[in-house]
Amino acid sequence: MKKLRVGILFGGRSGEHEVSLLSAASVLKAIDKNKFEVVPIGITKQGRWLTSSDAEKLLRGELARESSSPLRAGDPEATTAAAILASGEAAVVPPEPKQSGGSMVPFQSDAALLRRASDRAINVDIIFPVLHGTFGEDGTIQGLLELADIAYVGAGVLGSSAGMDKDIMKSLFKAAGLPIVKHVTVLRSDWKDKPKQLEKLVEKSLRYPVFVKPANLGSSVGISKAHDRKELGPAIEEAAKFDRKIVIEEGVGGKKNKAREIEVSVLGNDKPQASVPGEIVPCKEFYDYNAKYLDEGSELVIPAKLTKPETRKIQELAVRAFQAVDGSGLSRVDFLMDPKTRKIYLNEINTMPGFTSISMYPKLWAASGLPYPDLIERLIQLGLERHSDKKKNQYSR
Repeated sequence: MKKLRVGILFGGRSGEHEVSLLSAASVLKAIDKNKFEVVPIGITKQGRWLTSSDAEKLLRGELARESSSPLRAGDPEATTAAAILASGEAAVVPPEPKQSGGSMVPFQSDAALLRRASDRAINVDIIFPVLHGTFGEDGTIQGLLELADIAYVGAGVLGSSAGMDKDIMKSLFKAAGLPIVKHVTVLRSDWKDKPKQLEKLVEKSLRYPVFVKPANLGSSVGISKAHDRKELGPAIEEAAKFDRKIVIEEGVGGKKNKAREIEVSVLGNDKPQASVPGEIVPCKEFYDYNAKYLDEGSELVIPAKLTKPETRKIQELAVRAFQAVDGSGLSRVDFLMDPKTRKIYLNEINTMPGFTSISMYPKLWAASGLPYPDLIERLIQLGLERHSDKKKNQYSR
C-alpha cells in the first residue's frame, strides 16, 4: 500500500512558537513511519516557511539565521498573501485551489517561475498543523488550507477562530447554556483612553481576585492574577501587549480558596467522545506559562479525583463545549471547580492543545486506552474523513 504523505506544520509567529516545536518533535518521533511518509514544514518566528533540512534545523533550534532564499507572504516576489511553500530552496509560492487531490499547486503569471515552482511542489495527502496560538490555531492557517483544498487535522476555520477568541468562545458557551465564570471584556484602546472608568467597571462587575487574559492567545502567555486594584492595571497592560481585547474573569473560590483545574480531552468529528478527566495541581499560584513549561513541581493527577457523577458531568460538558464552537478532530476542554462548593465552571476550549508525549491531551487519551501513536493515526483519519465529507457540499447551482 502507498503510504499517506503527511505534512507536519510547526513553528509559527505566535508567542507559543517554542511550544509548537516541542509538540512537532514528539509527533515526528511517534508517528508510524510504516504507514505515513512525513514531510516536516517549519515556519519561523518571522513568518518564513521552510522545508527539508532547514525545517529540521528549525525544529532542533539550530537555525542560527534565516536563509535568504525563502520568501514571505507580502514580499514583492510573492503575488498574494495566501502564500504556500515549495520544496528544494523552500521558496514560497501562492496556492491555486484544486478540486482533486491534495497538492499545494502554485499559480503565478510568470510562466518560468510557474514551471520551476511546480517542479518542486510538495504533494501531501493531509497537513497536521501542530501550531499553537495566533496564525496557527485561530483559523488563519485553516483558511489557507481550505483555499488550497488540502485535508488537515483539527478544527475548521469557524471552530478554530471561535475557540481562539475567549470573548466569542464565552458568548457561544453562554448561548449553549454552559456554566461559565463571571467576566468582562475590555478593549486595549478603551483602556488607554479611560483606565479609571474601566477599573470601576471591573470592580463593579467582579470580585477580586481576577484573572486578566489576552482574548486571543494560549499557553497562559500574558495571563496574570490580580488580587486588588494595584495589581489590576499592570495585569491589563501585560495582556494588552498580546491582543486588542482583554478578558477579565472572576477567580473561582474567592480569596481564600484556589480553584481545582480539571481538563478533558475530546476526540471526534460529528460524534465526539471525551476522555477521562485529569487534574493539574500547579506548583505556582496558578498554571501559568512557567508552571507549564519551565518550572518543575506541577503535578498531573490522572484520572482526577472526582465522584462518578462529577466525572460524567464534566465529560458531558466537554462534549457540549466542543459542539458549541463547531469543533472537529481534537480539543482539550478546561474546567474550574470550586473546592468548597464543588461547583463546576467551564473555563475554555483549546482546539490545538500542547501535543508532546507528556502533554495533558495525549496523556488523558493514553489513560483512556488510546496510546500516543494510535492517537496520531486517529487524528489523521478524522481529518481525512472531514475533508471527504466536505467534498459532498455543492458550491454552485
